[in-house]
Amino acid sequence: MSQLSYARYGKDNVRLYKVDKDPQTGVHKVVEQTVCVLLEGDIETSYTKADNSVVVATDTQKQTTYILAKQNPIDPPEQFAAIIGDHFVKTYPHIHAAHVKIVQHRWTRMTIDGKDHPHSFFRDGEETRVVESVTRENEGISIRSKIEKLLVLKSTGSAFHGFHRDEYTRLPETWDRILSTEIEAGWQWKLFKTLDEAKAIDFSAAWKAARDITMKVFAEDNSASVQATMYKMCDLILAAVPQIDAVDYSLPNKHYFEIDLSWHKDIKNTGKDATVFSPQSDPNGLIQCTSPSKTITMPPKQMTGKGRTLNEPSFASSTISAFTSKENRSIVTAAGMFAGENGMNNQRTQGQNADELTAQLGVTFLHSSWAEILLPA
Repeated sequence: MSQLSYARYGKDNVRLYKVDKDPQTGVHKVVEQTVCVLLEGDIETSYTKADNSVVVATDTQKQTTYILAKQNPIDPPEQFAAIIGDHFVKTYPHIHAAHVKIVQHRWTRMTIDGKDHPHSFFRDGEETRVVESVTRENEGISIRSKIEKLLVLKSTGSAFHGFHRDEYTRLPETWDRILSTEIEAGWQWKLFKTLDEAKAIDFSAAWKAARDITMKVFAEDNSASVQATMYKMCDLILAAVPQIDAVDYSLPNKHYFEIDLSWHKDIKNTGKDATVFSPQSDPNGLIQCTSPSKTITMPPKQMTGKGRTLNEPSFASSTISAFTSKENRSIVTAAGMFAGENGMNNQRTQGQNADELTAQLGVTFLHSSWAEILLPA
């Protein structure tokens, strides 16, 4: 008799729409989501012995989602996912984990004659806000937030040169190119021990900060590569939201190729004269990275130069500890903290005003106490 090594079941593609109506102003707020719930627990016999007594029916899961939506806010979706997971784990003794995924779709308020319309909306893109939550009995709530399908493009401010070349390389170097990608960005929150801990977080402010940082860096960074640009995005998000454990990006490089038109009356359409391009659907580059909130230690290598120490790791980062208060808003920067085989080799500190750092990063810190963030060394 074969054994069961994995068992999880639930309801997928639960379509949910909720409208909140302000009776004083007549203004409506609408939220549309697609929800998936999957349960784990003592359910093996439903597979191995056809015992349905342990099955919380998938229709029950759907109806529960609707009832919880009526009884609770569904925006932010991170909080609603935590509410759903907490309900199933606490309601059914034999259910030990609940996996909840929520995709929140865009509805943007219309502006009519220069004024926000109270109850009319439009979909201004396919971008979605995604949440993946796991609630485990006696362990806590794990939440991952994501931005998906955010299509961006800039017509200059991107280059790619100095890359490795060998007998297989045909790609020419470029100092000015179109950069376009469909952003998929995610961030893993620190584990929440209770539902109340999760409810205390301003998930929407964090999501807005991550989105704003992504857009700002994409637009303003004089990009040497997609890799370098996405790493800067990670740094700034970790700086802005200290409750995050890690940030990750997956960015397809959507190519736009110059079209050589010199065959027709010697039309110049290459290099600095290029204005007409051919968008490519595939193949495309795909660049991914994950940046955790704590320093990664890699095997050391010998390095020299100003501001460097010998025997540094091949990957190094600096940490910033930031403290803000009404009495003393200060930033202490710990720069050049390099982890070698036997611990830290060197540490230098330098004072920097909090307002200066905030202006430099172009973001607002969402914390009022200590935060630890990564910046490139």
